[in-house]
Amino acid sequence: MTIHKKLKMGMVGGGPGSFIGAIHRSASQMDGLIELCAGAFSSSPEKSRQSGEELMLDPSRVYSSYDEMFEKELALPESERIDIVSIVTPNNVHFDPTKKALEKGFHVVLDKPMTLNYEEAMELHQIIKSSDKLFCLTHTYTGYPMIKQAKQMVADGAIGEIRKVYVEYPQGWLWKLLEHEDNKQAEWRTDPLRNGKAGCFGDIGTHAFNLAEYVSGLKVAKICADLSIKIPGRMIDDDGAILMRFENDASGILTASQVDTGVENNLKIRIYGDKGGLEWQQEDCNSLIARWPNQPSQIFRAGTGYLTALANENIRTPAGHPEGYMEAFANIYRNFARCIYALEKGEEPKPEWKDFPGAEDGIRGMAFIDHVLASNVSEMKWTPLVVKY
Repeated sequence: MTIHKKLKMGMVGGGPGSFIGAIHRSASQMDGLIELCAGAFSSSPEKSRQSGEELMLDPSRVYSSYDEMFEKELALPESERIDIVSIVTPNNVHFDPTKKALEKGFHVVLDKPMTLNYEEAMELHQIIKSSDKLFCLTHTYTGYPMIKQAKQMVADGAIGEIRKVYVEYPQGWLWKLLEHEDNKQAEWRTDPLRNGKAGCFGDIGTHAFNLAEYVSGLKVAKICADLSIKIPGRMIDDDGAILMRFENDASGILTASQVDTGVENNLKIRIYGDKGGLEWQQEDCNSLIARWPNQPSQIFRAGTGYLTALANENIRTPAGHPEGYMEAFANIYRNFARCIYALEKGEEPKPEWKDFPGAEDGIRGMAFIDHVLASNVSEMKWTPLVVKY
């Protein structure tokens, strides 16, 4: 595909103290397809201005609010205005800027989860479906090449009919009451008004759920949840475990915790069929282990010539040159940008480019949160997971 211009991006959120804003900025610009041109980086006009200065943006395109950014960018000639809005705010400020950006005619990249609650997600889903613009939700871990290798191997039947899925997301960063210690990230992520009614399971449990469905190619049909608050004084869950039953009757176990003291961020998935199994973990993200009943285990490595097209499309360096979280994040932005270019040219994007998370992933994530919370307080063993599209 011949590309004649970079896509211009405006950012909502991501100002002083934001972790994820900087990640989005770096990932979006890694491949030279997207440039950050504008932003409303904070609800504080002064902090937004400060961020714009640090990022060396044109002061006239650093705005006091996202409403102002949308209005003034639309007033610019089409060749100069932003094409994409990247939204990296706390969860309670996901719905409104996404809705308005799509309605104003901008493509949208939204940090997960999709919205503050399921009702907002349902409404936003309808807006996305009626829009002619593209929408991407950054479930980062689906961007790893070896996760894509696993997905393709499962889809191709390499490990047979899926029987069991284990997915584990341990963290330890909330091992104490950091939200009372002037920690901005802990403060909003443990506040149900800004984060939503699920804590750990809204933040990282949804990632684990998304990964289980992405790799297996199966939908979770019902769940049995047990959540808890381990740190006295915390308002929402920081730990839990879930039994899952998939649509083909395969069983699954999902655990997530933000109070596993000393643990960093080692997301893991193991998936087993009637022919073999696959295992991946983020701390060794360039390796995928395949296990077989009658032969030695295999280790598939990123950057090698024997991988699937889906994996190879998302690899940037030769074997032995580690690629990690930032590259996985950038893969999502790159695939999204390639699809925008194809849309503008009236061409059909390659199937590998279209493999980024979207509205269906978002609404299933919000439904997952609601059903986990319902199951946690239910006297029933199993709570059916019902999702309406």
